[in-house]
Amino acid sequence: MNPLGNKVGRWLARAKFVRRAIEEKANLQAFRKPPTLGIFTGIFLVCFSFVICWPAISVLSGLSIYFRKPLIVCIGGPLLYGFSHVCFIAGMALSGGVKYPYIFLRWCIRMGVEKLLAGGTDGE
Repeated sequence: MNPLGNKVGRWLARAKFVRRAIEEKANLQAFRKPPTLGIFTGIFLVCFSFVICWPAISVLSGLSIYFRKPLIVCIGGPLLYGFSHVCFIAGMALSGGVKYPYIFLRWCIRMGVEKLLAGGTDGE
């Protein structure tokens, strides 16, 4: 048994978030449901925002240099970056944003603190 780990586990277990995760036996059941169309759309928008942002701005920069027109990148860059950001925010909102990371964090906290409190023996 690790006395320091047990002490840290007891200290963490005093936090309201950790206490609730342990009492409610936080699990990953939400991940067993099939994803909805909104989640797929959100993931697509997030991926799309990554694809259009920096590669497209790089192309704009190249075009700006090739045509010797700096306004192409000076105006198009921020507009494209703003559009990419809007796609990312919409994608995060559609795909569950904070919901799924919160579920996963609660489960991780519960598992970690329970291991600390048990002395990290893994059932041996």
